[in-house]
Amino acid sequence: MENNRFETPVTVKSPAPGADILLRSASEATSYLLNSWPGKRGPKHREALQACNDAIEGIKPAMTARRAFIAAARDASVFVSDKAPG
Repeated sequence: MENNRFETPVTVKSPAPGADILLRSASEATSYLLNSWPGKRGPKHREALQACNDAIEGIKPAMTARRAFIAAARDASVFVSDKAPG
């Protein structure tokens, strides 16, 4: 598998109230996009899913997937942070 780890993790809201999820890679972001995404799946969701798949396949860098995922997460109001925990 290609290296699809994010340089800095992304934190998003969990489907469980009051919990957050730390995503460290395009693979983890893909899982969230497919299994935990709240509400409607619009254009930004599709773009993020494509970018994550491209990163997993080694077609695009993980940084591109991370940016697309953050844009989709902000659009869906699930974005919490793009800073390293600590």
